[in-house]
Amino acid sequence: MVDATVTPIDRGTITTDFNHIVEGYTLGTAANPNPDVTMGDGPVYNLVIDHPEGTILWDTGSHPEADSGHWPAELYAAFEHTGLRPIEDDLAEAGYAVGDIDYVIQTHLHLDHAGGLYAFEDTETPIFVHEEELKYAYYSAKTGAGSDAYVAGDFDRNLNWEIVHGTREQHFEDLEFVHLPGHTPGLLGVRLDLDDAGTVIFAGDQAYVRANYDDEHPMGGDLLWSKRAWYESLRLLKDEERRHDARIVCGHDADDLAALQDGL
Repeated sequence: MVDATVTPIDRGTITTDFNHIVEGYTLGTAANPNPDVTMGDGPVYNLVIDHPEGTILWDTGSHPEADSGHWPAELYAAFEHTGLRPIEDDLAEAGYAVGDIDYVIQTHLHLDHAGGLYAFEDTETPIFVHEEELKYAYYSAKTGAGSDAYVAGDFDRNLNWEIVHGTREQHFEDLEFVHLPGHTPGLLGVRLDLDDAGTVIFAGDQAYVRANYDDEHPMGGDLLWSKRAWYESLRLLKDEERRHDARIVCGHDADDLAALQDGL
């Protein structure tokens, strides 16, 4: 167990059709063939982990100009993002400067998670990312294949990449990277064994909201690279929860963010 603290950084709100978040959330029937869709809000947040071996930033959020051309118009229309601010400002509000960050962990490189990497361009700050994620992000952003959720302007920069290759890797005391493919090929969960709070696993977008994890409802097809891999990663997380009495934290769940803000 390590003596570390976790500070959540609220980076705004995404509003989207809830069918993206929970597969088949709104379904038509013979009596109601054209039901109204449900729009849902979800927070975008980052974490600052003050660890004995350095100050670690978990994800970098959305680019501050996502609403003014940085994101493709059709993606912004589907995933409207309000409360956009530069990562420098949101870190400063929490008492940190970009220069205070010793390491960055990118759970994955989707546009709402990698948009603040510009702040670390031309620096020596190591950026941890899984090998499979970096490959797929470039494949997607530079060709007509793959996923539309990657924006080259987020990550195609002079960054000090630190590549994670394995299923599990440990680079810091009692902090382990866990490969959770499904949402993307290279999604990284973070398992942190804390002195006071016990084991916490930041699952990221393996579970967008609690319903994905608690009720085992997958996300909509557009948000899954592989449903089979997603279910396998879910089983791994459930096993970790049972074996270590772990607390699982979801990637965009408002209640989970509020709980983090109250303190682990």
